Amino acid sequence: MIKKYTCQNGVRIVLENIPTVRSVAIGVWIGTGSRNEEPKINGVSHFLEHMFFKGTKTRSAREIAESFDSIGGQVNAFTSKEYTCYYAKVLDDHANYALDVLSDMFFNSTFDEEELKKEKNVVYEEIKMYDDTPDDIVHDILSKATYGDHPLGYPILGTEETLASFNGDTLREYMNNHYTPENVVVSVAGNVSEGFIKEVEKFFGSYETNAQKHEIGKPTFMDQKLAKQKDTEQAHLCLGYNGLEVGHDDIYSLIVLNNILGGSMSSRLFQDVREQKGLAYSVFSYHSSYEDNGLLTIYGGTGSNQLNVLFETIQETLSTLKADGITAKELANSKEQMKGSLMLSLESTNSRMSRNGKNELLLGYHRSLDSIIDKVNEVSEESVNTLANQVFTDSYSVALISPDGTLPESLKS
Repeated sequence: MIKKYTCQNGVRIVLENIPTVRSVAIGVWIGTGSRNEEPKINGVSHFLEHMFFKGTKTRSAREIAESFDSIGGQVNAFTSKEYTCYYAKVLDDHANYALDVLSDMFFNSTFDEEELKKEKNVVYEEIKMYDDTPDDIVHDILSKATYGDHPLGYPILGTEETLASFNGDTLREYMNNHYTPENVVVSVAGNVSEGFIKEVEKFFGSYETNAQKHEIGKPTFMDQKLAKQKDTEQAHLCLGYNGLEVGHDDIYSLIVLNNILGGSMSSRLFQDVREQKGLAYSVFSYHSSYEDNGLLTIYGGTGSNQLNVLFETIQETLSTLKADGITAKELANSKEQMKGSLMLSLESTNSRMSRNGKNELLLGYHRSLDSIIDKVNEVSEESVNTLANQVFTDSYSVALISPDGTLPESLKS
């Protein structure tokens, strides 16, 4: 059972008691990411995440790390396009201690200038590492091709130029504007009683900021084609199709559709591209849902001399899918895959904490397990086939990284 509580200042707390485990996962979720950034501070959400680990008024960076090592716990964080999360997983005996350290990081980070300099260099290296991984960075290029100058097209890491401009005041101003109480969810899952909500409220229930609400408009889906030259062994290709936003009525049909298309070893793309033609080692699809839109991405990596054949094979797979529809066996298998993944995730306190945090932050409600299973079971061949013809149109974005950086004619149209 999930308990939900809203503090007087607007911070939301969700707690799921799981008495059969001995761990507790605590996550502080903030509804801000690279989508909320202006061009000149692109990357600040991610850099702020790094700096939360670099020392508070009472703990050094080393002491923060030792705080969790000394109790056999884990602490980490991540930044996405629309939210940021700081989280810890510890034994249930140490839940209060973990909450104390996380709140100290949240409220008392000093953003020391020396630590800033060192961490900038760390993130510079992270950007370079990412740039050295073409099968990762091609997805950033696809975001740019799809969303253009809208913040959803910005890279989460930012750039070396924007990073160089950050200082303590930059981080404090961004926190004041975006880490507002109504924008924060504290999610707790594990062997902890409902009374722990009051412990969370002691730390997070009274702070305020003087920020104005920032509205960011819905992006326009753009079917741009972008290519980048890089000295690689393979050509890395991404195709982007207009998807569905978080909470859309057809989201379960889309998850089934993606599973059938490119979400597993038995998927059509894997079988057509890799098993039948041997064109790629890695080929897959995935869907990203945002607040007001979505993006279904197809990725494949192959030798430059086979790029046209790869693209043509993907198009043939999509054409057959739209013309003939899915089979009853594919539908049944995909549903069981979804239900299996859901059930397995229930065994992890981290997974439950993450699901509850995201649901509260992005949707504001929580479906029961039975309700989710019912939604999956309601997906039909007709609903998936209708969606396939709706999503896979002639309007799609393209991102390519290849040795010559040139789009083949087949990809330009």
